[in-house]
Amino acid sequence: MTDTAAAFLNVAHSLSGKRWQARPCDERLALALAQTRGLPEIVGRILTARGVTEEVCDGFLNPTLKALLPDPSRFRDMDPAAERIAHAIRTGEPVAVFGDYDVDGATSAALLRRFFRSVGAELRVYVPDRIKEGYGPNAPALLRLKAEGIRLAVTVDCGISAFAALEAAAGAGLDVVVLDHHAAEPRLPPAVALVNPNRLDEDGAYRTLCAAGVTFITIVAVNRALRQSGFYQGRDEPKLMDWLDLVALGTVCDVVPLTGLNRALVAQGLKVMARRGNPGLAALADVAGVKEKPDAYQAGFVLGPRVNAGGRVGASDLGARLLSTDDPIEAMELAQKLEAHNAERRAVEQAVLEDALERVAAESGRAAELVFVAGEGWHPGVIGIVAARLKERYSRPACVVALEEQADGTVIGKASGRSVRGVDLGAAVIAARQEGLLIGGGGHRMAAGFTVAGERLEALRDFLTTRVAEQLAAAPLVPTLELDGALSVGGATPALVGTLNTLGPYGTGNAEPRFAIADARVVRADVVGANHVRCILQGNDGARLKAIAFRALDNELGQGLLNGRGTPFHIAGILRIDRWNGSEGVQLLIDDAAPARSA
Repeated sequence: MTDTAAAFLNVAHSLSGKRWQARPCDERLALALAQTRGLPEIVGRILTARGVTEEVCDGFLNPTLKALLPDPSRFRDMDPAAERIAHAIRTGEPVAVFGDYDVDGATSAALLRRFFRSVGAELRVYVPDRIKEGYGPNAPALLRLKAEGIRLAVTVDCGISAFAALEAAAGAGLDVVVLDHHAAEPRLPPAVALVNPNRLDEDGAYRTLCAAGVTFITIVAVNRALRQSGFYQGRDEPKLMDWLDLVALGTVCDVVPLTGLNRALVAQGLKVMARRGNPGLAALADVAGVKEKPDAYQAGFVLGPRVNAGGRVGASDLGARLLSTDDPIEAMELAQKLEAHNAERRAVEQAVLEDALERVAAESGRAAELVFVAGEGWHPGVIGIVAARLKERYSRPACVVALEEQADGTVIGKASGRSVRGVDLGAAVIAARQEGLLIGGGGHRMAAGFTVAGERLEALRDFLTTRVAEQLAAAPLVPTLELDGALSVGGATPALVGTLNTLGPYGTGNAEPRFAIADARVVRADVVGANHVRCILQGNDGARLKAIAFRALDNELGQGLLNGRGTPFHIAGILRIDRWNGSEGVQLLIDDAAPARSA
């Protein structure tokens, strides 16, 4: 967004082309919060910059489900959904969960499977093949489940826009309960129940829940229905809180705001994850080399991509199978398969990204509001990641389309899009579908997916570009980087990082504090891994700090650091504890930099 305030440290145009801004902060409130709670002043500043007030501060610092978990019955269709699922459990009906192949879908399916198993019931897990079936419920799969004897299908992380598939299921006599969180339309598909906090007839209080959160609340409701029916007489109730590790993983990886209920789910779920009670998560952490107590960063950037890898380039159901198994041997086998798929995913992703960047560069004369790129032979499993990379690079919404020729000679594009703050990409995609430009599609504000016929590609591009431009007309985007303050090299201490860690979990809606290390000289810089730039920074007082810029070798930031030895920089990033050979220090994860002499 545009901003008339002075640029932070006078950086109006950084190496990444961004304007630095101080994160807005109420100085008086910051001081009051710090003094009344015995907190360092910088913690008070960080709290107020994230909208924490006197009234909510204690709940923010100690988020609990007891205070924040709502009565499930407040959601539309929750009671009939819970009763239908409870009836199936009581009567032994065959039930299937129809999942999605991403982390949110995998954790949701695993949650349901674990609950069913805990009450002595079986649950068939069905995850569509990303390449052959695409996203969401499809009629052939649902009808096949019905033919196999399934009486009830529960869709998780999908279904709210599956009109044709659910109509086919209803016509065949298959009951369907939808548990979803994606944007809904005024018209809803036929189902026994559709639980979705983003239904238009909901009040929006819980619209930021991911599918794993919706599924967990549904399990609470089903458990209550079973209890009220006397099902638990003579048997123990399951301990639902033992599965919060799955809810935390799904919530973090779906990049929903970590505020309110989501914050409590993740905070408590990470504690459960640390106990390593889920064999699949424990095996995945071992394979990935995670040795310390897990946090939101490790969940989102270490464990999550590996769970995702099965759906992207391997077997779509690997993630759900891993997270729901109780067999440590099977868990390790599945974790190793996912690790191999993740390595394959990285190679495929890099190849598609390089091709996409070349195509974007070749179309530099087109409208700048939206990055829209399509290519043949691109793997549909990595286009979401590539869209995210393009969004990061160009600070614009990005859509990546993988084109494939069909047996009849027609061309179909499967696409994924990622957006920036201020642009509702999901709404634009839904509008395009309603205009008849898409075969299918949907999403939410920050992410969307769609399928398009090749001959409609240019018309779709023009439509989405216009929609994005309309949203930006009132508030044009200016690439910015928000900072919580400036530190010297010597001020970046383990004690400070330890204090900052008490304000986690961090994520969307509770951004991890970002600081500018002011007047730091790059005394050493080299390349590590495929394209990361590693540095040693030195302050005027002689103090030194490790730093690294990920995926920066081929951009202005990385080249500026590599060629800037001895040059004073302001270097922005996030501070992390760095443990090596038994010692503990600090490392800066670099987001941006600007020469100090010309900032």
